Amino acid sequence: MQNQNKSLTKGLSILKEIMIASKPLTANVLCQKLDIDKSTMSRLLTTLMSEDFIEYKNNTKEIIISDLMRKIIEKDDRNKIVFKTQALLDKIFFLTNECAYVGILDGNAVLYLNQVDKSNRVLKTGNSIGLHAPLHTNAFGKVLLAFKELDINTLTLKAYTNNTITSVSKLQKELEVIKQRGYAIGNEEHEFGLCSVAVAYFNARKEFVGTVGISGLSVRMNEEKMHEMGQEIFKLVNPQLSH
Repeated sequence: MQNQNKSLTKGLSILKEIMIASKPLTANVLCQKLDIDKSTMSRLLTTLMSEDFIEYKNNTKEIIISDLMRKIIEKDDRNKIVFKTQALLDKIFFLTNECAYVGILDGNAVLYLNQVDKSNRVLKTGNSIGLHAPLHTNAFGKVLLAFKELDINTLTLKAYTNNTITSVSKLQKELEVIKQRGYAIGNEEHEFGLCSVAVAYFNARKEFVGTVGISGLSVRMNEEKMHEMGQEIFKLVNPQLSH
């Protein structure tokens, strides 16, 4: 039992080292870092691979976490974001009386992780949790583009409405404005009749995590109203910067 516990401890230390590494590691590097002999390292790596915790990168001897582990970590990270922003979404809804969302970058799209709409309206925005939207077509995606500083030349700027931005230069100018003022608006750029306002969301370590904001019908949200809401949401999310 003692030997099994030692093997488990060593196996977990190997997995931890691979998970926190900034680049793929080799067995030799792991041996040096953890002071484990080569035969033991080989045995433990084989076990971790057979259990689908780690894998070799392409056809090299570089070791990375497996797709399974990446999905587990990703799900855990997303659940943490939902938990930590729940109260904030409630506040945003009560401030604006519009459906509040939190979104993150997922590939070349914004992924809506959660939403809050406690209104009694007959006409509400639908359930968007788990749905994706093109980055250039809404306030949430524009915030992600602005603060993640992605290469917009790699995007396909497809037109969804007459208001959709399809010019790289025009989009770049808007992203620069968003970074300066702290919020973005989407004016019927993905769907007719639907507008959005969003700001950047940072964690306690000042790391950019994603975006929070609102979406609602254009009959309630003209451009002037969206800018007013953008400023108010920014103050709510960033009270330390609003003085």
